Amino acid sequence: MDPLISIITPCYNSADFITPTINSVIDQSYTNWELIVIDDHSKDETCKVVEEFAKQDPRIKLVRLEKNGGVANARNVGLSTVKGKYVAFLDSDDIWLKDKLSRQIGYMEEKKLPMSFCAYNRINEEGKIISKLIEVPKSVNYKQLLSHNVIIFSTSLTLTSAIGELKFKKVGHEDWIFWLDLFKKCGQGYGINEPLALYRIRSNSVSSNKLKVIGFTWKILRESEKLGLMESIYHFTKYAFATVLKRLK
Repeated sequence: MDPLISIITPCYNSADFITPTINSVIDQSYTNWELIVIDDHSKDETCKVVEEFAKQDPRIKLVRLEKNGGVANARNVGLSTVKGKYVAFLDSDDIWLKDKLSRQIGYMEEKKLPMSFCAYNRINEEGKIISKLIEVPKSVNYKQLLSHNVIIFSTSLTLTSAIGELKFKKVGHEDWIFWLDLFKKCGQGYGINEPLALYRIRSNSVSSNKLKVIGFTWKILRESEKLGLMESIYHFTKYAFATVLKRLK
């Protein structure tokens, strides 16, 4: 039997975007999955939308949190409930192309890899593609990731055993620090340079606030990874340069 993939989707006030996200999972050519939607105490109709999907497909499960705890907490709740051999993360406003899971799991099963990620396009709030293809390298390790986070969370697929007891930390850039912690354990991740996902850019997202992102990056290098001043400046400069280049695509 094909391995089970557990998909974790944290959401908060996502009613306007989550329908195409869930549909992109249902439409996958790979069918042995469970979708765990963690609602972070939304104030809109998000839960109602997800419940309608769950009524029609038993692979979809809704977990409602009693208070808002942030995306790191929601993802940790999701990790505590997974049953699959693999874990995929899908943000509530992103979209997968239909062969995303089958392409990645086939590659990982064949090569016995702990983690993979793929190329993607950016879309705007209306779902229109607004970038060229964002390509990814064949592989990336801890040191390389310090200088440039090439992994969008919704493009990832990871062995559950590789994650183990690893949890998300409640800090800015929690996605980047999660991969840094993971690669300390499993060595590196492997890229599939094919467009298998669509990453939505929203005007009110943290990633759209450049000053916050700059602050988070420096803090992680210095405080979380405990790098020296000169090494931090080196990786920070490379990170900033790579980010600017990526935004120009």
